[in-house]
Amino acid sequence: MIQPPPTTATRPAALERRIGLRSAVLFNMLEMIGVGPFITLPLVIAAAGFRLSVWAWVLGAAIAVADGLVWAELGAAFPRAGGSYAFLREIYGPDRAGNWLSFLYVWQLSFTAPLSIASGCIGLSGFLAVFWPGLESTPIAALPAIHYASFAAAAACLLVTALLYRNLSSITRLAWVLFAGVMAALTGVIVSGFAHAAATGGWHMPSAPALPVTLALSGLSAATLIATYDYWGYYNITFLGSEVRNPERTIPRAILLSVLFVSAFYIAMNLAALPSLRSATAHAAESAALRVQLVSDIARSAFGQWAGYTIAALIIWTAFSSVFSLQLGYSRVPYAAARDGNYFRFLAAVHPRHGIPHRSLVALGLVGAFFCFFTLTQVITMLVITRILLQFFLQQIGVILLRIQRPNLPRPFRIPLYPLPPLAAMAGFAFILVNRAHALIELAVAAGIATTGTLIYLFRAHRLRQWPFAPKPESLAP
Repeated sequence: MIQPPPTTATRPAALERRIGLRSAVLFNMLEMIGVGPFITLPLVIAAAGFRLSVWAWVLGAAIAVADGLVWAELGAAFPRAGGSYAFLREIYGPDRAGNWLSFLYVWQLSFTAPLSIASGCIGLSGFLAVFWPGLESTPIAALPAIHYASFAAAAACLLVTALLYRNLSSITRLAWVLFAGVMAALTGVIVSGFAHAAATGGWHMPSAPALPVTLALSGLSAATLIATYDYWGYYNITFLGSEVRNPERTIPRAILLSVLFVSAFYIAMNLAALPSLRSATAHAAESAALRVQLVSDIARSAFGQWAGYTIAALIIWTAFSSVFSLQLGYSRVPYAAARDGNYFRFLAAVHPRHGIPHRSLVALGLVGAFFCFFTLTQVITMLVITRILLQFFLQQIGVILLRIQRPNLPRPFRIPLYPLPPLAAMAGFAFILVNRAHALIELAVAAGIATTGTLIYLFRAHRLRQWPFAPKPESLAP
C-alpha cells in the first residue's frame, strides 16, 4: 500500500555523491552503445542510401543535443535521484499537478524500464544464438513461443542485478571493465572496415543511382528515426543526480560529451562499413541473424573467420554493458518516488552496507527477467512512443514553463539559444511519432497506460487528501 511521506526521524538513509565527470560520461555511453547500432547500422544505410546514411547519424545527434540541453538545464537545477521524476515534480508543482505527473511518470516507468532491460537481454540472447544455434529451440512443446534463448535472456538479467548489488565504487570499477569491451567492439568494426577497404583498392563510396528528392528525404527521415533511437541514453546520469559530485557542472558536461563521443563513433563506423556492406544492406531486414552477420562479416573479410566471431562476442559484451547501465540508472527512480511517499514505501530502502536502493534494483531485475519471456517485438513496441508522450514532451514543455513561472530560480546551466533547443527537440520527436508504423495503435496503448495511472493516482490522492482533493487553506480573518 502507498503510504504518506515518512517523518524526518524515520526517513531512510540518503545516497552519497561519489560520481565524477569521467564516470558520469561512462554511465551515459554504456547505455547509449548497446546492441542497437550494430544491428541497425545496415538498416540505416539501407533506408537512407549510401550517400545520405552519414547525415542520418548527424541529424540524430542534433536531436540528441537539442533534447540533451533540456536535460542539462533541469539536471543541473535539480540534481536529485530519479531524474525525470524530480523534474516533473518541481516544474508542475509538488502540491499541484506535479504530484500527479511525477506519479504517472513512475507508473509508466514501471512498464517501460523493465521492458528496456528485457529488450537488451533478448537482443543479447539473439547474438548468443550465433554461437549456439540450439538456443532457438523450444524446451516446452505446449509453449512454442518460449525458447531456450528466453531463459538465457532472463539469466542475463538476473546476473546484471547480482553484479549491481554492491557499493557504487565497486560498480564504477566494474563499469570501466565493461566499457573497455564496448570500445573494443566499436574499434574492431571501424578498423576492420577501413582495413578491408584498403585491401580492396582503398576507401570509396559504393555506386548508387540518383534518387528523386522526395524519395531521398523519405529515406533520410526513416534512417534518422533509427539513429535517434540509438542515441537514447545520454540522460542516464540525471537518474543518478543525488550521487554526482559537483552536479551543476558534471551533469551538463556529461550529457554533451557523451553525445559528442558517441556520434563520432557512429559516424566513423558508418563510413568504415560503407565499402564492405554494399548491396547487402538491401537484405538487412530479413532476419536478426543476417544483421549480425553483416557486421561480423566486416571483420571476417579483413582479418579472417576468428575475427568475425570475436566481433560477435564483443557485441554480446556490449549488450550486457548497456543493460548494466540501464538498470543502474532506472533503479533510482522508484526509490526516489518512494522516498517522497509518492510510490510504494517498500522501495525506499537503502542497503545499510552498500548504500544502494537495493529493493528497487531487485524489483526491476525480477520484472525485467519476466519480460524476457516475451518476443523482442512485443517488448520494444511501446517504448519509444510512451516515453516521448509521458516523459520527453512533458520536460520540453516544462523547461519553458519553468523559465516563465520561476525566472529567478538558480540555473547553474542555462540552455544556449533558448528557446530554440526545446522547440527543435519537440519538432524532432513529433517527426518520429508520425513516421512510426502502427503509430495509432501505439498511441492508444500509451494512452491506456496514462489512463490507468491517472485513475490509480486519483484514488490514492482522494484517500490521502492530495491534489486535486487537498483541502483549501482557510482564508484569513479580517
